[in-house]
Amino acid sequence: MTLRKPFVWFDFGGVLSPSLPELFDTYAERTGIPSVILQEAMAAVALEYSMPTLAPIELAVVDERTWVRKLHEVIAREYPGVDLTRSELDFGRQWFDGHRANESVRQFALELATSGIPVGILSNNVVEWEPYWRPMVGLDCVVTDVVDSCKVGVRKPDPSIFGLAAERNGVLPNDCILIDDIAENCAAARQSGWSAVQFVDAEQAIGDVRELLSKRNALSSHPV
Repeated sequence: MTLRKPFVWFDFGGVLSPSLPELFDTYAERTGIPSVILQEAMAAVALEYSMPTLAPIELAVVDERTWVRKLHEVIAREYPGVDLTRSELDFGRQWFDGHRANESVRQFALELATSGIPVGILSNNVVEWEPYWRPMVGLDCVVTDVVDSCKVGVRKPDPSIFGLAAERNGVLPNDCILIDDIAENCAAARQSGWSAVQFVDAEQAIGDVRELLSKRNALSSHPV
């Protein structure tokens, strides 16, 4: 039996990006808005749309500037003592400024692509943030596809995003491996027929993916 080539999909936020706590902490330092208050405001705005946190902006239901204004309204109402003057409407620019990709994960993606294994980015992301996160990651020259929630109109953990990613690249679900830091997303991928590795840190995730790839190679070298 000859197995088809695997397709490895990388999440952006929390995998290719710096850790989410690092991003929240840096934003808090820059703006003076405590992370817990910002996250509370994000959840409150999402509730207006009866959606999970960040879904309105990750599905492009609301544009970035409108979303930030709504965050400011919630914070001003619930925490009137918080100074909002340093929080800019260009949230993505301020959020990503000065940050670099997780270099170990980035190098692993480059290694896979160089070895002939297709790699992609499967991300819940925001239209207005693309000019910041894609240059930061610097993988446009090697990725086969970028499946971005704000462009395809569906976000993880909705199973349809996994079906869409596989179908438009002409691969079967069991060809796909997802690396994602969110357990719910990994579970949804597995339920869709994918393999999934939950990212805890770069060393662990890279090791787990190597193990999955090694098992596939072992199967292909033992015909049945």
